[in-house]
Amino acid sequence: MGLPLRDSKLHTYGEYLTWPENVRYELINGEAYLMAPAPSVDHQRLVGDLFRQIADTLDGHRCEAFIAPFDVRLPRGDEADAAVDTVVQPDLTIVCDSEKIDQRGCRGAPDWVIEVLSPATAAHDQTVKLGAYERAGVPECWFVHPTDRTVTVYRLANGHYGRPDIFELAGTLPCHSVDSVTIDWDRMSRHPQSAPDS
Repeated sequence: MGLPLRDSKLHTYGEYLTWPENVRYELINGEAYLMAPAPSVDHQRLVGDLFRQIADTLDGHRCEAFIAPFDVRLPRGDEADAAVDTVVQPDLTIVCDSEKIDQRGCRGAPDWVIEVLSPATAAHDQTVKLGAYERAGVPECWFVHPTDRTVTVYRLANGHYGRPDIFELAGTLPCHSVDSVTIDWDRMSRHPQSAPDS
């Protein structure tokens, strides 16, 4: 099941900036998708652990890691920001070109994005959002499946994502596009699982 649309119209980043801040959307090809409610504690812990490992490794390097909410504008060419029709908020965004960073976030393809999947967003992230990352030329995209304990890794080759590689969340996994970073999945298991909602 996909995420609900704001309406049936096509929108731009210029319009997006005028919307109330208490409701979050992502724009993909002009369509405004209502973002899921706040993620679970376990989701937040996993994102936080990943961010900590990546940010610690990149300390003093030219690459920088950002945690959601963080707007990533994906223009189709050299259009003005107000005309951009795709704005996403990956769970983690890693950018190595400082010229792409401004006070509003990132303009242009990041070097690496990580999405931690939840039941409410998994289908949307792995279809609609993945297509936006491929079109924009994001070199590497990871989809972390906490329930299945796997990570699906897409790497760009000749402008397209081929068949992904799938790894267990165990041992270590290097990022190819940001080659100084290797994730140690065994560091992710220190937190107890939260009790289910009653």
